[in-house]
Amino acid sequence: MTRDIRPDIKAAFELDFTPFENIATERENDDFEVPTDGSPYQSIFFLWPRPENPTMGDGHYRQRGIMQVTLQYPVGEGSGDADKRGGDLREHYSRGLSLTRNGVTTVIDETPEVGSGSKQGDRYVVVVRVRFYADAF
Repeated sequence: MTRDIRPDIKAAFELDFTPFENIATERENDDFEVPTDGSPYQSIFFLWPRPENPTMGDGHYRQRGIMQVTLQYPVGEGSGDADKRGGDLREHYSRGLSLTRNGVTTVIDETPEVGSGSKQGDRYVVVVRVRFYADAF
C-alpha cells in the first residue's frame, strides 16, 4: 500500500504560507480564539476529494485537493484589504507553482479562485481556493 501523502502536502503549504501570516491565522483543529476587537483573521483548511488512480497495479495514486483560505475582515471598512489579500494569494500560488516536502511534490494546476465577498455577521468574508495535486508512488 502506498503511504498517505496528505500530511506532506499540508506541511509544504504551511511552510510556504508563512509570508501571509501577518494577521491572526486559524489552522485545522488548532486552539484559536477569534479576534473580538474587529481585527481581520484568516482560516486555512484543506479539502480532500477521493484520490485518483491513473494507472493500474503499481501503487500509484494522485491526491487532488484544495487549500481553502477564508479571509474574514470587519464589516464596514470596504472590500479593499480583503480583495488585496485575495489577489496576493492568487499571485503567490499561481498556476504551475510546485511545493516539495519529504520527497512529495505538490503542483498548483489551476489559477486560484478568489470568490466574491459577502457579509457574514460582523465579518466581510472572501474565500480563496488553491487547487493542487500530488502523485504518490
